Amino acid sequence: MAEQKTRRILLKISGEALAGEDGFGINPAVLAATASSILSVQQQGVQTALVIGGGNIFRGAALQQGGFDRVAGDQMGMLATIMNGIAMREELIKQGGRCTLMSAYGIPSITRQYQAREGRELLASGECVIVSGGTGAPFFTTDTAAVLRAIELDCTEVLKATKVDGVYSEDPLKNPQAERFERLSFNEVIRRELKVMDLTAFALAKEHNMPIRVFSMQKSEAFMKAALGQAEGTVISD
Repeated sequence: MAEQKTRRILLKISGEALAGEDGFGINPAVLAATASSILSVQQQGVQTALVIGGGNIFRGAALQQGGFDRVAGDQMGMLATIMNGIAMREELIKQGGRCTLMSAYGIPSITRQYQAREGRELLASGECVIVSGGTGAPFFTTDTAAVLRAIELDCTEVLKATKVDGVYSEDPLKNPQAERFERLSFNEVIRRELKVMDLTAFALAKEHNMPIRVFSMQKSEAFMKAALGQAEGTVISD
């Protein structure tokens, strides 16, 4: 019998999720609960990489509307993801986990320079790998960074944590009658014009057939089920 491939996921969470009800910064209780969930998943043998957005610390849209340079604004946003990565790394270690923070930006005293081969080796050894700094280039979102790193790290699936428990035909917060999908193809998402990720991220996932699972991190046991590949959220694939 062929040996079953070890499940390796990349969890994408927004920076705003770490802020919780505070709306800004990092809520210690949310940080601790998220780290605990990640460690529980790792204990089930699931290799776990992580990309965290930076919107809880910095959002450049308002500055850019006022004429602020887009490149500089995106660089500040990427630095915000590193700050969130430091916080998550320290919380994981505090709870007894093993974690390495890598970054597209070389900051030797704070992070390890991102290298895909080293990242795969760290994941195979049982460490959680946090990849920060976005793609290292402006004009790309952390959704795009998440898909790119998942492909490079040879992940099984991208898990995108959202406020709702999957992909719906319409915003379920506005229309309670909206239809929730269990499975969709990349082409169906495009045809229906469903908002899953930004177009660059989605096109990259489609080209490399990287499955995306959209689920709610706020739903009890949802992350564990999604991480194990059980029926949870909406799976998008070919």
